[in-house]
Amino acid sequence: MSFRNQLKNFRRGLARHSMFATIALIKRAPYCVVKGIMLSFLSVAFLFTIKLKRVAKESLDIAFGQEKTSQEKKKILKDCFYHFGRGMIEMMYFMNHPHLIKENIIIENRERLDEALRQGRGVVAVTGHFGNFPLMMLKLALEGYKVHVIMRRTRDSEIDEVLYDYRSRLGVGTIYTHPRKECVLESLKALRNNEIVFILLDQHFGSDGAVMVDFFGQKAATAPGAVVFAERAKCPIVPIFIRREKGDQSRIMIEPIFELQNYEDHQAMVQKNVERLTAIIEKYIRQYPQEWGWMHKRWKDKQS
Repeated sequence: MSFRNQLKNFRRGLARHSMFATIALIKRAPYCVVKGIMLSFLSVAFLFTIKLKRVAKESLDIAFGQEKTSQEKKKILKDCFYHFGRGMIEMMYFMNHPHLIKENIIIENRERLDEALRQGRGVVAVTGHFGNFPLMMLKLALEGYKVHVIMRRTRDSEIDEVLYDYRSRLGVGTIYTHPRKECVLESLKALRNNEIVFILLDQHFGSDGAVMVDFFGQKAATAPGAVVFAERAKCPIVPIFIRREKGDQSRIMIEPIFELQNYEDHQAMVQKNVERLTAIIEKYIRQYPQEWGWMHKRWKDKQS
């Protein structure tokens, strides 16, 4: 085994044991203690996340160019890291104490989601790696909605299994992207049962079938799944996001039902509608840039 692979395995093992240690602490300590310890850890960790900060800086430069000063971008980067770390703390603690999810997350414009579900064909809920999106899904599940999320498996199977069990216990179904055929069948089944299927539409999609759309004025490879599923199931699309408010509270923001625009050419229909959905995601990122995961190589062909 190469040194690079050994180092990768070491990092994954360290992350796994850190997560298990955090879960053990969460089960025994009050939230104020856990939060204090973890926020202190985050302050130190920020100094050593050199690669993630480099990727985030490149992403911010691509997205904003000269629109924002270097100081503004540095602040967004630091706030982004803080929000991500704090979100992880909240997610792990709240999953072990579900009453805190109900108490600390507010749903805005819930009637829009209910209106979409009244059509009886399910809902494709489009979102992104924005705010504490796992808690958004858990909140809706605890409110009685039938919720699923399409996602990739994590690289560490042990961590993946733990998180899968947490989601399942709290009412969020997991539909893995692979095998692709099973992903399609499970997603369509959930929609036909008038359930909600979340699709995160904001990351680089390197597979066949990607569509290139404008994102912050740059072309980005994007998954067409949200539009394809909505077309096949004849169900509505509803964009849904979550952002942090004061303290430990977050607010779920539900957009109006997204109406697919029809074109004679099917590929053009997919392209144009994915572009429109991506524009909604960009709108939220521009409004709350600290809430988005800039550490991801969204424009992969532009980043090393």
